[in-house]
Amino acid sequence: MSERIIIMSDSVTYMKIDDLDLLIIRELKKNSRRSAAEIARKVGAGERTVLRRIEKLVNNKVITFSIVVNPLAFGYVAVVDIFLSIDSKRKKEILDELNESPEIFYIATGQDDDSISIQARFKNNEALFDYLYRKLPEIPGIIVKGFALIPKIIKTVDTWVPTEEKTKDGS
Repeated sequence: MSERIIIMSDSVTYMKIDDLDLLIIRELKKNSRRSAAEIARKVGAGERTVLRRIEKLVNNKVITFSIVVNPLAFGYVAVVDIFLSIDSKRKKEILDELNESPEIFYIATGQDDDSISIQARFKNNEALFDYLYRKLPEIPGIIVKGFALIPKIIKTVDTWVPTEEKTKDGS
């Protein structure tokens, strides 16, 4: 049985992940509401073992259980990735303000202290345009460096699962 070491960056967690953990994760990704007994039958392990493994994966923040809201169901059809340059002296205030923006689904810092990448969703192109050219530039310390309209999202973190090749060497 091969082992992998998972290192989480938000709150550093070191956990050895073996083949059984990976099988359990894959089964949970297929249907997170499946019972531990059903998962145990699928992966060839005892129900108690599966329950303990799931608890350990959750406690070590390797997996989390949550719902994913489909923005299309609420009419958010226009998607854009926006690349910002910010005043690094106002970084905390800017990130706090961006984090409060209901249009933004994703915020990441770049390699430089003054680079931010966001993904935002809107009900129409007019709202997107208004956000890009009016709302964002009104925030002190922000410069919109560029953007990319996203016609279709193929894969997200909500659908990603590690493969054997990606985890075998611990990376």
